[in-house]
Order: sequence, then C-alpha cells, then structure tokens
Amino acid sequence: MFQVNENYLKLPGSYLFSTIGKKVKAYSEANPDKTIIRLGIGDVTQPLAPAIIEAMHKAVDEMGRAETFHGYAPDLGYEFLRTTIAKQDYQDRGCHIEADEIFISDGAKSDCGNMQEVFAADSCIAVCDPVYPVYVDSNVMAGRTGEYDETTGTWSNVIYMPCTAENGFAPKLPEETPDLIYLCVPNNPTGTTLTRDQLKVWVDYANKVGAVILYDAAYEAYIAQEDVPHSIFEIEGARTCAIEFRSFSKNAGFTGVRLGFAVVPKDLKCGDVMVHSLWARRHGTKFNGAPYIIQKAAMAVYSQEGKAQIQEQVAYYMRNARVIYDGLKVAGYEVYGGVNAPYIWLKVPEGMTSWDFFDYLLEKAGVVGTPGSGFGPSGEGYFRLTAFGTYENTVAALERIRGL
Repeated sequence: MFQVNENYLKLPGSYLFSTIGKKVKAYSEANPDKTIIRLGIGDVTQPLAPAIIEAMHKAVDEMGRAETFHGYAPDLGYEFLRTTIAKQDYQDRGCHIEADEIFISDGAKSDCGNMQEVFAADSCIAVCDPVYPVYVDSNVMAGRTGEYDETTGTWSNVIYMPCTAENGFAPKLPEETPDLIYLCVPNNPTGTTLTRDQLKVWVDYANKVGAVILYDAAYEAYIAQEDVPHSIFEIEGARTCAIEFRSFSKNAGFTGVRLGFAVVPKDLKCGDVMVHSLWARRHGTKFNGAPYIIQKAAMAVYSQEGKAQIQEQVAYYMRNARVIYDGLKVAGYEVYGGVNAPYIWLKVPEGMTSWDFFDYLLEKAGVVGTPGSGFGPSGEGYFRLTAFGTYENTVAALERIRGL
C-alpha cells in the first residue's frame, strides 16, 4: 500500500494565510452587508504598467506566427532576459554576476522553497524570527526541522534568530553554527533592513563557518536609504557564500503572471562541487521554464519607459505605507517599517495576542491584517499591515482603525 511523506504530517494544521482566509470568509457570510478592507496578504492591486502590456501584446503576436513562434523556454531562461538582468540589476551596481549565473523561474516563493533540495538532508537551518513562513515550512517537508513544540511554536532542529524592538529587528549571529541561513532584506513581515556594514558581518560569518546565506531580496525595489544594499552581491565575499532570490511580483505587479529568478554564483562550492551545477540540474529537470510571453514582458521592466512607470507604482504603495505609519502613530500605536518596504509592523494593544487583535480589527473595523505569531514565535504581540491596497482603501482603513 502506498504511504505519504510523514514529514508533511508534521506541518501545523493550517498555513497562515489559509487560516486568515477561512476567518474572513466566515465573517463575510455572517455580515454580508459589511465591506472588508484587506491590508493582509501581500498581493498588489495596481494593474500592469502600460509598457509591460505593450510588450506582452507584441509577444503574443509573435507566438501567432510560425517564423516567430516559441515553444519550451531554455532551462535557465532566455538569454536576452538573463543578460539584461545581469547588467542592470548587478553589473551596473558593481556586482560581478554573469548571465549564466541567473536562473529564471516562476517566482521567488518557488525558488526559496525549492533551493533547499540541493543541500544535505541533515543541514541545520537558521531563520530570522519573525520571518516569511515558507523558509521553515519547506524544510519541514524535507525532514530537517525535527519536532514541533506547539507551546513555543518552534522546531527542535531550527536555529531561531529573534528580531525584536530591543535589537532593532536585526538578527544577531547565532550561537549555534548553521549550514543554511535565511535572510530576507527588506524583511517580511517587519519591513526592516540591514545596512551595508551589518550585511558584511553576515557574509564574513558565513564564509568563516562554511554556511550558505539564502538571501530573499523580493522587496529590494522599495529600498530608499543609501546605506541599505539592493543585493547581497554588493558585499565583498558574497559570491562564495550566498544565493539571492528576486521577484517581479512586488515591483512590477507580476503576482498574476508569475516571474522571478535566483542568482547562484559559480564561486559557491562544497569542496569541488559547484552548487551552481547542482541547481542547474535540478532546475532543468523539475522546471519547465517561464513562458516566452512573460519573459518578454519582463524585458519591459528594464526599459526606460517601464522603469519610470514601475517607479510610479512603487511610490504609490510607499505613499500608502506612509499613510498607515502616520495614521497608526496618531492613533497611539508603536509602529516600525514602512520606509524601505511596503510593510508596517505594529505592536498590538496590551493584553491582546496577535490573533486577538486580528479578530478585533475584523469584527470592529472590517479590516484584515496578518497576525505576527504566524511569522514565528517572536512575532507574537505584533501585527503586519501591508501597503498594497488602493490609496482610497488604505485611507478608509486607517480612519476605521483610528475610530476604534
């Protein structure tokens, strides 16, 4: 008789955002006359930029002619896109990254979840706490995390690096030695960042202990401060210890069309084995390639016209972030983030858990956010609001919250 992968049975009963969805659905059914404003799940709301739409239309026309039709994409992605990414995202910033070190995918979430497959099953992982749940969950499925303690919300074989108000939400080097270190900068959910000097400490540490930094830079387009690097490869020594994940979802609105990429330098080795070659084999075997139409659309992101249009959208969301941040401050909340990321991290009222506050906002204001405890044990007592809604809804949500 067939058997299931028992590691999947170790996962907590429900994914964070599934639980939120069920609660919101129940509230809507019980209150059909009330309008809900969603400042929870990080989906974008602005339409694709005109330059991107134009590029997609042209690509569709190409697919309709025999002489310009394209079937399966190359394993790594089309060279025209990889070369453009290498130049504009990396080489123009002084980073030594070549086109063949870039792997086009259907998004950073997939890459973050799948990259662990090329590393040993007994690898020890370290994660910021709180942080995006996919990092831990994918390693649970791989059997690396040990046993789950429902009381503490922690896994026995995971190194947690608390990011709290006391340390400025910047993780400290762990006392135990990890093999894989997950860093998300700007961070989801806290919206905080690491400076160039802080990130250099991590790169030096990883090289010293022989660890790999899995660097999620999905929100780099929102970085506004000059001392915050847009890529880990701006830091000397990163090529021998880091892998970077990027996404077109949050900067260019590709959440509905899906595209991202991973950067795996050829200098990252385990003995004589290049991680690059392992990922190339895994990528080519298990990924069928992002469609030509979508990769051509991504080229418009790097055009002069596309850059200007996308920057307007980033500015739109960051204006929302300022509205949320300032509005919560006026309402007496303790708030963080919202400067280099489209996330606001707030401390919930005394005596409430993060899920209590979720229910409170939903019931009293019809506003949906994300409980901090869903991102890790150190997230308890905090709450995430996102700036990805419309400006009108963002203003309305803050008015509701301030009226409580």
